[in-house]
Amino acid sequence: MVWPFNRKFKKQIARIEVSGAIASSTRKHVLEALEFVEEQKFPALLLRIDSPGGTVGDSQEIYAALKRLRQQTKVIASFGNISASGGVYIGVGADYIMANPGTITGSIGVILRGNNIEQLLEKVGVSFKVVKSGPYKDILAFDREITEPEKQILQSLIDSSYNQFVNTVAEGRKLSPATVRSFADGRIFTGEHAVELGLVDRLGTEEDAKRWAAELVDLDPDKVKCYDIKPPKSFLNRVLPGSAELATRFRFEMETSGMPLWMWY
Repeated sequence: MVWPFNRKFKKQIARIEVSGAIASSTRKHVLEALEFVEEQKFPALLLRIDSPGGTVGDSQEIYAALKRLRQQTKVIASFGNISASGGVYIGVGADYIMANPGTITGSIGVILRGNNIEQLLEKVGVSFKVVKSGPYKDILAFDREITEPEKQILQSLIDSSYNQFVNTVAEGRKLSPATVRSFADGRIFTGEHAVELGLVDRLGTEEDAKRWAAELVDLDPDKVKCYDIKPPKSFLNRVLPGSAELATRFRFEMETSGMPLWMWY
């Protein structure tokens, strides 16, 4: 990627914010921002997370990019109002994590949702004729009940994704998988409890996290500046901010229907 300027940022801390549901647009922005942090050689990154989670693959790609960046840059994650499920997943890609005492976090697990509107379709006299190459090609079809063999297939998929989640948290937080499983049952907890569990290192605000990052790279916490790397605003967001937020949420729901999610609902 070619950036239109080439400033020196060795005395600044980069800041990236992950807010809302994690999906392809979030992944694209965060990966581009992390590439910029690497190219410009920022000594530290403040990763602000305020997200209920999101898609599995997008969370994994962000986590992998954070691991690579940590080879040259200190990464401090700051959990905001909520950092749950996929938010936790990307958070454990940081060197250290700070949360507010009342931050909602946890929800380590996997969920897959499907809709069944069979009875509604019967009432309005609508039915679907399906031709498929195999018995499971229309798994999670919305016009019929799921079968027992389909449940077993989907449960196996969920279990595999869950094991990946547990192992990543264990690796990132230097905990045993057994320890992670003891609290990775989908429950949520506060930042205060997260410290006791070993999921979070310290309690504090985003400002505290910035000062901590500065200290780790021998910068003056009182004078260091943050360089905020923001995604470009869409036309709809500039004209109708509220409508853009609703449209984003609707698009996320439509795009992720039938997909495994690391998401707190």
